[in-house]
Amino acid sequence: MSHYTANLRDIEFCLFDLLGRDKIMGTNPYGEVDRETAIGMLEEMKRLCENDLAASFVEGDRVGAILNRETGNVTLPESFKKSYKAYVDGEWWRLDAPVDLGGMKVPQSVRWAMAEMVLGSNPAIHIYASGYAFAQVAYVLGTDEQKKIAKHMVEKHWGATMQLTEPDAGSDVGAGRTKAVQQADGTWHITGTKRYITSGDADFYPNVVHFVLARREGGGPGTKGLSLFLIPKFMFDFETGEMGKRNGVYVTQLEDKMGLNVSATCEVNLGEHEPAVGYLLGDVHQGIAQMFKVIEFARMMVGTKAIATLSAGYMQALSYAKERVQGGDMKVMNDKASPRVTIIKHPDVRRSLMVQKSYSEGMRALVLYTASIQDEIELAEASGDSDRAADMIALNDLLLPVVKGYGSEKSWTLLGTESLQTFGGAGFTRDWPIEQYVRDAKIDTLYEGTTAIQGLDFFFRKIVKDGGRAIGLLSKEIQKFAESGGVHAEEKAALFTTLGNLNGIIATLVGHAMESQEEAKKIYLVGLNTSRCLMAVGDIITAWLLLRQADLAAEKLPTAGKDADFYTGKIASAKFFVSNFLPHIAADRAIVEATNGGIMDIPESAF
Repeated sequence: MSHYTANLRDIEFCLFDLLGRDKIMGTNPYGEVDRETAIGMLEEMKRLCENDLAASFVEGDRVGAILNRETGNVTLPESFKKSYKAYVDGEWWRLDAPVDLGGMKVPQSVRWAMAEMVLGSNPAIHIYASGYAFAQVAYVLGTDEQKKIAKHMVEKHWGATMQLTEPDAGSDVGAGRTKAVQQADGTWHITGTKRYITSGDADFYPNVVHFVLARREGGGPGTKGLSLFLIPKFMFDFETGEMGKRNGVYVTQLEDKMGLNVSATCEVNLGEHEPAVGYLLGDVHQGIAQMFKVIEFARMMVGTKAIATLSAGYMQALSYAKERVQGGDMKVMNDKASPRVTIIKHPDVRRSLMVQKSYSEGMRALVLYTASIQDEIELAEASGDSDRAADMIALNDLLLPVVKGYGSEKSWTLLGTESLQTFGGAGFTRDWPIEQYVRDAKIDTLYEGTTAIQGLDFFFRKIVKDGGRAIGLLSKEIQKFAESGGVHAEEKAALFTTLGNLNGIIATLVGHAMESQEEAKKIYLVGLNTSRCLMAVGDIITAWLLLRQADLAAEKLPTAGKDADFYTGKIASAKFFVSNFLPHIAADRAIVEATNGGIMDIPESAF
């Protein structure tokens, strides 16, 4: 029996009822995909994920990736390779490949809806298959000659990595010391060591193209001195793609991790024993800007992975709670002869399940809402509406740290405190997949920038540097809905009040940031609360999207027929979320306003 059950009913409700994505299908640039085609793709992806991809989930964890230290080659379990082959043979790689190279142009909302199912069933499949998305970057940013690399990456199904982190630099990417020296033939020789490199090698694709940030000779300090190089594992003929000699890039170590074990997280050495030959992407020294094309994709992926895993955990917990018989009904708990009941009858289990339901469905809506903004960017660019494209780009930039930071933090926490807890002691055993979900999901709060880094990015870049433009656009949309009254007027009023508390949080932090221009220590008051601000924004967006769903459900409920329970659940989860989680933001505002930075003054020895 598969560990994974896709919540396709909710995915389709988000896509078509909440976000109206069918209205953009069949039009430029999505002429190949109408609603019927999209539904067919989603249904086929559900079948693939629940069967072929999920089949190797457990063995992938137990066996993991294995490194041959002599060759620097990584091998993976046969069952996992079979799952990966099913994904590639199904031609799902076309969703990410450049259209000119055989890719299929689908709305980003549909693409990420399908990605959720892959990431929920066997996340390493999606991670290893990122090479096709990397090929898109090489194709768009590369020279005419480098576009041939992208062509070979797609047609020959090569892999790819993103290499930023170094052992001494960590999250401080600008401190990287990997060096690039230009050669007479226009290539570059790169030397250095990179760490925590995802998908550094695998034995189911013939070549790997490493996207490596390095500092060219003469390049200045910090991120501005970094350039982006394409470094293949094997050299190759640019015209035919036929592979030649081994290049000087080797996996030297696999990290011994707590989870996601089938995903090879590698230490990679460049140029130690022989030259690591690379190509400067686009022949321009714009490394960090170019790499952000990959980073943005990766952050969206990580947040989606986290939320997909929470959904999988909730589906497991719900199924278990409906079957596990334990204890009597609380109404007659003193009657020892009363019938034993399934644990879903117990109040605290119901509370726990509703926490999981409201967050997993609300954050699914967050992911797909963000993806719908990406749709709007493509639509605006296709129509030449540069002003709308600029607004949508700013909004997407604002939402990405919410998807990644908020989504991963809430999912990881809830998987351990609610999903696993539903199973009692059984959840701590390997009899159920929940313990693997918990281990696998922890990386999501760390990968592609920790939650604290996402909070700093969100406040300083996406609010302050943006001049409040994107947060203003979003706040106006939420406020308009909150003032709309109607069937859920009470909950909307609570949302309106909470939006005011968020504005108070942001205003306080902006005030401290401005004061820091005169008194530097004031910036600590901001740093102590940026993560809190990010979480508050995430809860407000989630509440807004849940209430929008509840309004739709209330309209449909009178004639719902067999879907009545689905819509009843939508209304219940929105009301539960608003009453249980929005009140915390008033407390958050009080905490932010009262922060005095005292903990920054005590000596380290006091800790």
